[in-house]
Parts: sequence; C-alpha cells; structure tokens
Amino acid sequence: METISKLSLFVFFFSFVLIVPAFQANIGYLDEVLEGRKLESLRHARELFVTDTDDHIAEFNQHVRMALEGTNSTRRSLRKKHIGGRCLATNPIDRCWRCRPDWATDRKRLATCVKGFGRNTVGGKYGRIYVVTNPTDNDMVNPKPGTLRHAVIQKEPLWIIFARNMVITLKQELLVSSHKTIDGRGAQVHIAYGAGITVQFARNVIIHNLRIHDTISTSGGLIRDSVDHIGLRTTSDGDGVSVYGSTNVWIDHLSMSNCKDGLIDIIEGSTAITVSNNHMTRHNDVMLFGAHDDQPLDSIMQITVAFNHFGQGLIQRMPRCRWGFVHVVNNDYTHWIMYAIGGSHNPTIVSQGNRYIAPPNLAAKNVTHRIDAPESVWKDWTWVSEGDLLMNGAVFVPSGTPQNVKKYSRKDKIKVKPATYVTRLTRFAGALNCKVGKPC
Repeated sequence: METISKLSLFVFFFSFVLIVPAFQANIGYLDEVLEGRKLESLRHARELFVTDTDDHIAEFNQHVRMALEGTNSTRRSLRKKHIGGRCLATNPIDRCWRCRPDWATDRKRLATCVKGFGRNTVGGKYGRIYVVTNPTDNDMVNPKPGTLRHAVIQKEPLWIIFARNMVITLKQELLVSSHKTIDGRGAQVHIAYGAGITVQFARNVIIHNLRIHDTISTSGGLIRDSVDHIGLRTTSDGDGVSVYGSTNVWIDHLSMSNCKDGLIDIIEGSTAITVSNNHMTRHNDVMLFGAHDDQPLDSIMQITVAFNHFGQGLIQRMPRCRWGFVHVVNNDYTHWIMYAIGGSHNPTIVSQGNRYIAPPNLAAKNVTHRIDAPESVWKDWTWVSEGDLLMNGAVFVPSGTPQNVKKYSRKDKIKVKPATYVTRLTRFAGALNCKVGKPC
C-alpha cells in the first residue's frame, strides 16, 4: 500500500478544482474506478431482480413455519441445553446456527443461514479469517494492519472477527468492499461516537452482531476504499449503516440507536437485501429505503425486513419506502410516535404476521403513512396486511390490488404464522452475548 506524499496530495487537490465534481453519495469525484464499480453494481442488481415475488414470500414463510413447529431436519441437533432448557432460537435464521456450541470454530456456517431477498449473500465465506486487534482509526489513507478499516478495504474475501471487546470510533465513514463479513460474535464491539458503516458499489457483505450507536456526521476528505484506490469523500450523513448501489447485503443482529441521520439507509438501486434480528431504539428516522422520488433505479429494490424489534424511543420510518418491493414479516413494533411504515412513489409493501402496538396518542394510531400524495394517487399503491396483530387501536390502511402480489405457488401454499408468535421470533433481536464453547 503506497504512502501518499504531500506533493501528490497537492497535485490531487489542484486537479480536483479544475473539474466539475460529482457530488453524490458522499463522493467528491466519481473517477473511472468508481464509475466502473457503479456500472458493475447495477449489472449485478439487474441480474438479482426477482420477478416472481409470490414464490419468494411463500418460501420464506415456509422456513418460519418449519422453525416454529420443529419440522426441519436439524430438529434433534438443535435441542441443546440453553438458558436452562432446550434451544430457544425459534426463527429460521437463528435456528440454523445459534444453538450449536461450535459456532466459534464454524463461524462461516452463518453464511448459509440468511433468508429472504438476501438469501444468496455469502459475505467472506470463501476467504480467510481476519482478526481485528486494534480499535484505533487514525489513518484514512494508509490504515494500520489489524484495524477494522484495514480489513474492509482488502480485495480478497475476508471473514472479519474481533480479538476482544472494543469501542471503535471511526474518524470517517468505513467503506466496506465486496465479499466481506464483519462478525462481532464472541466480543462486545461498539461502532460509536464517530462515523458509521458504508457499503457502496459492493456485493456480498454481511454485517453481524455489532452495537452501532451515537454516530455523527464527519467532514470527509481522502479515504482509501481499496488497496489500490483512494477517493475524495464529502461530508457523511451520520447513518449507522448506509447501503448504496449494492447487492446481496445481510444486516443481522445489530443493536442500533441514536445515530445522526438514519439507522439504516438502503438506496440507489440496492437490492437482494435482508434486514433481520435487529433491535432498534431511541431514534427518529429509523430506516430509509429509496432516497429520491425521481430515482426510478430503486424500482428494482427488493428487501426483506424480518424478526426485528422496533423498540423504545422510535419515532418514524420503520421503514420509509420509495419504489421497490419490501416484505415486512414477523417484526415486533412495540413503539412509535408518528407512524411505523411510510412511503411515497408507489412502493409495494407486504406486511405479514407483524405485531403493531399503537402509542396512546389518538393521532398516531395509523401504522401506515402515505407521503406527498393524495388518496386519489396512493389508492393504487399495493400495501397489503396479512395476519398482522393490531393492538391498542393500531390501524393498517391497505391500498391497491392485493392480486398484484401474486398468489403463492401451489407447492408453497403455506399460511404465514400469525403475529401471536412474534415475541418468540424476536426475543433475541439485537447483538448477542456469545460465549465460546456454548450455544449463543
């Protein structure tokens, strides 16, 4: 990794002022390398677009049913002692790995467990283990080996783990390259009091078991995003996790709160994404899926939101959607102040088996909120509620033609589990305290 001299920095900035920068996505200048990544990401996104969403939803619901009823083939192996009894991991993602005491020596099994639109995400499964030993983040251009920043910019696939508990305060946004898993199991890892995590023009990324909170907006500047490329970044928004123009991303078992902008933003043609098992608290704009009404590229966006707990101190956007298709399934919405699910510009939202507990405020009983559109327009948007539990006066206002979300295929006609199971499915949402040698 080369060291940039003061002279070369001067030449870079002098050249920069002679061109018209492309200020988008915190990119100061969209050079040939970034333009190439952008085009490649768009190609992957189009290849991954699922045309038969009914089959996808039915398959997901089948996995949930199997996990709850214990009909899957791993039933016996999962009946390990845990919390004084049999394994309590009841959703299909967790049952795949959490009850195994060998999770620390078989970490990459996790990559086989994702469900939903992000089901083909493998992260760094085919790479070596990289151990983060140093929590500092002092050099954006030549990050020190052993730091998280050094790990995520490598070209090779990597499964990144942590040597011990640590608080990592990022000086600038962390730019994660393709084929990476950030796996916080076995340590308490906080990304806090600095910038957040950005996945931009990348694919195959797993972000797992971290505590992300109190992130801030940072000034930008020269930041290395791979071993052979340094880019100029503008001011970051302060999102906890930002996914931009990326595919096959799985965000799982994060505890998130009090970030400067959003907790999770997924925008600009990102697709094949699952957001699962997260616990979110103390925040205003929780999740944004699609940033602009004038960005039709987001029509290929397909996201699964499953087994999350939306908890205390949340206000709105769980998520807020534009364009695209969002499957919201078996989440626990115990708190909101304004609304839970919002959208504009004709997103398709399928809500199944969620529990919605409305706040006491009579003006905030609506789960749903259509933004910047009269009823004459939004009445045609397909927003469907099936098997949801609406409590304390909660109201889900459906719209559109449910037939636009195709009926389940004959082989997968399985009724979604009702929302009465949600407390079981989400009871371990958020970062886990995994101990080596014991079920997690």
